[in-house]
Amino acid sequence: MNLPHVSIIMPCYNAAAHLARSVGSVQAQTFGDWELVAIDDGSADDTAARLAAMAAGDPRIRVYTQANGGVSRARNRGLSEARGRCIAFLDADDDWSPYFLARMTAALQAQPDAVLAYCGWQNIGLSGGRGQPFVPPDYETAGKRETLFAGCRWPIHATLTRREAVTAAGGFDTALKNAEDYAMWLRIAGRAPITRVAEVLAFYHFHSDTQASSAHARAALDFADAQLDYLADHPDFPATLGTDRVRQMVFGTLLTRGNECFWKRNLKDARLIFRRVMAARYGRATDWLRMLPALLPERAYCRLIGTLDRLGSMRPAR
Repeated sequence: MNLPHVSIIMPCYNAAAHLARSVGSVQAQTFGDWELVAIDDGSADDTAARLAAMAAGDPRIRVYTQANGGVSRARNRGLSEARGRCIAFLDADDDWSPYFLARMTAALQAQPDAVLAYCGWQNIGLSGGRGQPFVPPDYETAGKRETLFAGCRWPIHATLTRREAVTAAGGFDTALKNAEDYAMWLRIAGRAPITRVAEVLAFYHFHSDTQASSAHARAALDFADAQLDYLADHPDFPATLGTDRVRQMVFGTLLTRGNECFWKRNLKDARLIFRRVMAARYGRATDWLRMLPALLPERAYCRLIGTLDRLGSMRPAR
């Protein structure tokens, strides 16, 4: 049996409305040596039936079902079933340019020591001019590791990765509800070469307020946990950067996200983030004055900030 060059992992949860577009973008690829490994993660709609119908018409599509366990478990299941030499990830509500696989496989073939290729993308469905196409810079520089540690530099479906690199990274951390892809890329690309395809080939669709990025506290705390896990596994890295820089990159970033929530009066998320920052004993005296009330129970904390707002003593920053 000939094995496919690329395995595409697609986790699906209540995704019936989006499958025609996402799976259609895979079937429209000009590079045809692929398999689509679709994991129905306990959907309550007719996702499984639609996937089965698509698989019946295209033997390159393989469908698996499991009880709902979250996107990381679904992706890990897909990895366990994948047979390709390279791995791509495409969520069921996103899609690709027809040239995505052709350009990305060519990039890895042109640079045999590269473990990952990444490309540009466009956010679809955002208002206020936030949906402009974006081509990221070349991250293969002397400061790459620090740059990657500071933030997730591409969406999950804007990459093609060699299978052995994904396997060596251990798959996705199921303890993380957010930042699981960031943790993966940091482990894969932190030390091995990567290559850029300077074209917009991936499209990320915003279609509701329930997408993962809307859970501000969980996203911020999971990101910090992913950073701390990486530091624990790679002690040479903090030794290179220095303690102060590392703490600023982890807890300074966390404090910034807490302040953003606080000034927007998203007090529930701000309180959770502030408590984590204080536990790390991070921040200046002025930061602590703002954070200390977060030690109160949630209801008391919200009442206190509301009272201070009414008194005019703690107004949101403009």
